[in-house]
Amino acid sequence: MRLKSNEDQAKIGIIGGTGSDIELENAEDMKIYTPYGRPSDIIKIGSFKGKKVAFLSRHGTGHVIPPHKLNFRANIWALSELGAKIIISPSAVGSLRKEHHKGKFFLVDQYIDRTKKRFDTFYEGGQVCHISQEDPYCSYLNNLFYETGSTIEGLDIQNGGTYVCIEGPRFSTRAESKMFRQWGGDIIGMTTYPEVVLASEKQICYCCIASVTDLDVWAGECKNCGVVEYGESCPNCGGPVQKLAVDVTEILETMEENAKHLKKLLEITIPKIDTERDCGCHHSLTGALL
Repeated sequence: MRLKSNEDQAKIGIIGGTGSDIELENAEDMKIYTPYGRPSDIIKIGSFKGKKVAFLSRHGTGHVIPPHKLNFRANIWALSELGAKIIISPSAVGSLRKEHHKGKFFLVDQYIDRTKKRFDTFYEGGQVCHISQEDPYCSYLNNLFYETGSTIEGLDIQNGGTYVCIEGPRFSTRAESKMFRQWGGDIIGMTTYPEVVLASEKQICYCCIASVTDLDVWAGECKNCGVVEYGESCPNCGGPVQKLAVDVTEILETMEENAKHLKKLLEITIPKIDTERDCGCHHSLTGALL
């Protein structure tokens, strides 16, 4: 049920993806029941750098729930019931651009939805909602995390980028990966959609902090030119190109390094978040309901 007093509410929710667990002080486990079934895990509420935070492990304890089986509606509904006005969603992604190297961070501002089987609205009848997704991510949070991230030594962080969200759990074919590049995608992953649109339907500010773990499968390596788009020959020098692939081992190794920067980014930025400010995200249903 929704926490009744303003002091009891955890106005910041974190949906922790792979490699993004955080430690809360004085943590309390909350088992939330929703109209959509169980959330991914028990939600922990505690203090993080002076802010009350609700933390939910996206894939469950031990990373047991694959992306295409996540109960996105239950997760967002549960955080909303606990009082969340802000959701921070770290996400491990692949890169679709040479310049987006492993270890780079993005504050995502656009997505391309390529999922197939996910429930992506709370409005399924009785009342119709046409939620705007023109600018789906919270610019206040993006700017705040970017300003902080720019001061962290060794962290390459970009404010803005297009996240191609695929169904999973499989990775893309090489043809798909090249197509997503042509569409203007910067990064590719499996989780920001429909989290972002469901948060909007609950009038919650939503921020996706994406960290690059691999170069997906569009890429090849030329001994003369470095990373290039894979083909029969290098598009620059005509030399041979070696295939690059993506596997779980590579992702986990890179995530271990990315997690250090993510922890620091959260530790420095979360105390700065104004949970009482009014934001356009909190009025997203205005003009959306029939």
